[in-house]
Amino acid sequence: MSQSKLTPATVAFLVIPTMLWAGNAIVGRIVSDMIPPVTLNFVRWIIALIILLPFGYSVLRPSSQLWKEWKRYSILGLLSIGLYNTLQYMALQSSTPINVTLVGASMPIWMLLIGRVFFGALMNRWQLLGGIVSLCGVVIILTRGDLTQIMSMRLVIGDFYMILSTIAWAFYSWLLLAKKHPDDVRRNWATLLMSQVAFGTVWSGLFAWGEWVAFDVQIHWGTELYWAMAYVAIGPAIVALYCWGEGVQRAGAATAGFFTNFIPLFAALLSTVFLNELPKTFHAIAFALIVGGIMLASRKRNIA
Repeated sequence: MSQSKLTPATVAFLVIPTMLWAGNAIVGRIVSDMIPPVTLNFVRWIIALIILLPFGYSVLRPSSQLWKEWKRYSILGLLSIGLYNTLQYMALQSSTPINVTLVGASMPIWMLLIGRVFFGALMNRWQLLGGIVSLCGVVIILTRGDLTQIMSMRLVIGDFYMILSTIAWAFYSWLLLAKKHPDDVRRNWATLLMSQVAFGTVWSGLFAWGEWVAFDVQIHWGTELYWAMAYVAIGPAIVALYCWGEGVQRAGAATAGFFTNFIPLFAALLSTVFLNELPKTFHAIAFALIVGGIMLASRKRNIA
């Protein structure tokens, strides 16, 4: 599967989501004591669904081609909206935004491996080497900069959630390219998003119900939480999901995966401003390896 040239527009489509997702990690951390993580994800997507409804309702009509492929879009909604976002908010309950986004920087290696094993995509040596180098950066963040702890390393539960979240997103990105979208679904940006958000909201609702059954859920409503909800529903949800989908279509899933390495940089900058969590030396080393991985993988772009 070939990919198109990385034009400025394509780069913008892939960078914008990373900025918004970094902000999502910061906001998720800020409101972690105000609302449970799974409930946060559900409310977020309910708001997004309401915003999208006037623009993309046509794809939900009984005659829409969407229903002929409901299994595919149900899986897309599960992987992206149901699992990826829920697991990220759960990770932020016990880990910092910098750590969460750096663990998420293992995305390139997962993209390459999942593409090769499950979708028959080829990989060249520079992409493989770049993925390994990026993964080394993730290992540094998981060991908190002390590589002697590798043998006895115990993952913080938030790190484990983020690894699962990253794998789910890698599968989602490849599935976007696995088959052409029906005409009804790709009629415009809103119908394409609605086809995923509608199913994803159902999944996130089921997960939220489980959270309410299992735990004593309390929500502390207030101005700060209202503003946070508005941001996570519009920016990291609607805008980022659209831009990522467009970027993956243009550049290919493997190349797009390397752009997620910008998320730790933006998260570190935003954490410094909003959470007073200054990056440590091992963060800088990890990020240098991640950037080095991008440079290596960019030496040859001939696969999707």
